[in-house]
Amino acid sequence: MGRGKIEIKRIENTTNRQVTFCKRRNGLLKKAYELSVLCDAEVALVVFSSRGRLYEYSNNNIRSTIERYKKACSDSTGTSSVTEINAQYYQQESAKLRQQIQMLQNSNRHLMGDALSNLTVKELKQLENRLERGITRIRSKKHEMLLAEIEYFQKREIELENESVCLRTKIAEVERFQEANMVTGQELTAIQALASRNFFSPNVMEGGTAYSHPADKKMLHLG
Repeated sequence: MGRGKIEIKRIENTTNRQVTFCKRRNGLLKKAYELSVLCDAEVALVVFSSRGRLYEYSNNNIRSTIERYKKACSDSTGTSSVTEINAQYYQQESAKLRQQIQMLQNSNRHLMGDALSNLTVKELKQLENRLERGITRIRSKKHEMLLAEIEYFQKREIELENESVCLRTKIAEVERFQEANMVTGQELTAIQALASRNFFSPNVMEGGTAYSHPADKKMLHLG
């Protein structure tokens, strides 16, 4: 079942009225905070309890917000006065931003060693301490990166050495295989060459003793 509709009127019971005030007040403060954050609005909330206790919320200086409200309400001419007030407010904000930018630029020049003539001894000492702390952090980061690079190259060196050993082993195996194939090929080539040239005559192969020269025949008869 849904909640029943509450009649908006003064709560007569003092206890119930105080409990309701606390709950509604907290909810109102929460809504004001959410409005200021979500919508980037300048919000000021002022609440007085029935006992005269003050509760307030503001995402900016509440006095400046009230002054801005007074200026906006002082002129009843309408939109033109509101526009002028807003323009004045943005001019003030712009001046603050320019001042902050100028301070940052001066600080940057001081860190670079420029425009130091207007600084006191104390300010120069503070600047020196800032630079020393910055240099310490920079050196620490540099050493960290160098150590990381050295570790990486050492690992890479080991990997390359292992790869080199594997390659040398493979090259040795290939060379041994090629040498074995070359010896076998030479022997087969020699045998094939001898067979093709008929190096041994048919008579020798058959074991005969015939001679074709006539002188040889005479020598046989004389003997």
